[in-house]
Amino acid sequence: MTTSESNINTSANEYPFARIIPADMIPLFRSLSKNEKATLARTRIALEFKKGEIIHKHGAHAANVFFVARGVVKSYMEISNKNLIIGIVPAGNFFGLTSLSVGNVYHYGTKALTDSTIYSYDIGVMKEMMRKNPLLATEVTDMLNAQLVSLYDRFFSLTQKQLPGRMADILLCLSREIYHTHNFELFLSRKDLAELTGISTESTIRILKDFREDGIIDVSNKHLQILKPEKLEKISATG
Repeated sequence: MTTSESNINTSANEYPFARIIPADMIPLFRSLSKNEKATLARTRIALEFKKGEIIHKHGAHAANVFFVARGVVKSYMEISNKNLIIGIVPAGNFFGLTSLSVGNVYHYGTKALTDSTIYSYDIGVMKEMMRKNPLLATEVTDMLNAQLVSLYDRFFSLTQKQLPGRMADILLCLSREIYHTHNFELFLSRKDLAELTGISTESTIRILKDFREDGIIDVSNKHLQILKPEKLEKISATG
């Protein structure tokens, strides 16, 4: 990991998460005063992470909240050397917000899935601004509630759906929420997909093979194309 603001690559790449989001374009901070924005700018640090680097560990002391300015990160729980990915966080989203009001630790670990630029904000500064600015506090609460609803959906998928239904959910999510296309380079390993769906790596490979043989997807190395999204939606709906 390196720390930099002036050396960040701002060129547009193939995917929406590859273009850096300027700090002054973050929607959450639109309600702040000029002085509040200046305070954030003084205390903000831009951090560069390579693919696979840990951003923070589960249970570590929480000193900052984070915004993904470029790239994609994963949030995960690690128990007895087993991981469960609880979320994929693409550029344009915050993480670590739960630490603003629940304890003084990070409630999950995060790791960069691609080369990423992360803006780090002092948690004390954020708390003070939320106390003084009710609109900011409301918007943070709305953001946390949206994340909670997403976790409800993940919980239902993991506990109530069969293995093909779980995989269909993840592929549709990647297509709709991350890439915004049916044809993309998959930055997730088979192990990552297994940890997202709560199934074994072997079962993940078998299900992807079944989907390919049924003409639902085409997958080659790290490239994946959804050929029949309507069939994936049916598999997702029926579990």
